[in-house]
Amino acid sequence: MNAEELIAFEDGIAAEFNAGSIRAPVHLYSGGESELIHIFRDIRPQDWVLGSWRSHYQCLLKGVPPAELKAEIMAGRSIALCFPKYRILSSAIIGGILPIAVGLGMAIQRSGEDAKVHAFLGDMTAETGIFWECLKYVHNFDLPVFFHVEDNNLSVCTDTRKAWGLKNEWGDEEETHVEHYSKYYNCLTHFRYKAEKFPHAGAGKKIQF
Repeated sequence: MNAEELIAFEDGIAAEFNAGSIRAPVHLYSGGESELIHIFRDIRPQDWVLGSWRSHYQCLLKGVPPAELKAEIMAGRSIALCFPKYRILSSAIIGGILPIAVGLGMAIQRSGEDAKVHAFLGDMTAETGIFWECLKYVHNFDLPVFFHVEDNNLSVCTDTRKAWGLKNEWGDEEETHVEHYSKYYNCLTHFRYKAEKFPHAGAGKKIQF
């Protein structure tokens, strides 16, 4: 699936939401399409993909048919999409999916299965203790788990770098800890992008459920 198809899918969901056809919260992507497509070139059918409350793009790129995904979203499950058949899991609890990724990685390592786990998270989640504990465990025990931090410098409407008082510690302006360590940890990737179209939740029109 290419960037245009991903964007068109979210635009369609936005139209359904603004028309009042989806009677539950939705969290829509805007931006970062090319970076995600690049990451998914190395994700295989037997690999697991874990996301948070915004995972439409991950589902599509993992192979969930658009019609099947849309049906789940229309049914009100946009923020907790799970498709075990396609090895997709997500959770709306911030950081809640990360220990599950570690557990899956432990099970895969012990069984000898040819599979990997790819967990996607935002930049504010990457500042939490649960993330750093999971990252250290995966790194130290060489688990087949990879963390991908999607950084738009926002947690809802809060500026992540200002909230944590992050400074220019390593030579790049406002470089976060996770951005710095992604250069040294093989299990960690990081990319910056700008959310250009949609707010944190919804699609720009206030909807009363």
